[in-house]
Amino acid sequence: MLLKDLFHKAMTFREFLESIEEVYKDKMEKITKQVVIDKELEEKIKSIDKETYILVFAEAWCPDCQINLPGVSFISSLNEKIHLKILSREGNEIFMEKYKVNGKPKIPTFIVMDEKFNEIGVFIEIPTIIKDIISRGNEAETIVSKRKYKKGEYVKDTISDVLKIIG
Repeated sequence: MLLKDLFHKAMTFREFLESIEEVYKDKMEKITKQVVIDKELEEKIKSIDKETYILVFAEAWCPDCQINLPGVSFISSLNEKIHLKILSREGNEIFMEKYKVNGKPKIPTFIVMDEKFNEIGVFIEIPTIIKDIISRGNEAETIVSKRKYKKGEYVKDTISDVLKIIG
């Protein structure tokens, strides 16, 4: 199945929220409400003038999905040319083969596509800044950063990473 076909069979963020357990919905809505970006980042999002499609493989129970889906949904809420759809990882693992990390399909996996549904990049699991902090190996810094990340304090970095892919 082509990415375009997968995209069209997927759910919108709102449909996804309506289909999940209340506890997960509450967490995502809470993070959505606390997304704060600076004016420059907001203008960058609003200035994107090309149709962009983002297909996400996600599960509601996944903490990384609960944190990062609201951030990318925020992007699409600011710009009608950025379209976000979500598919469950479960039952769709075959389509995630190409995106595995250390042999495993990680979620969320955001596949960013151009107006013709050609893949232009991927965001997998966590923002680059968190990956960089972990790779430095400073245990205290990693623990503090992960705590902040789990509270949604790095959503802006997820947004920035996805915008870098969009271009």
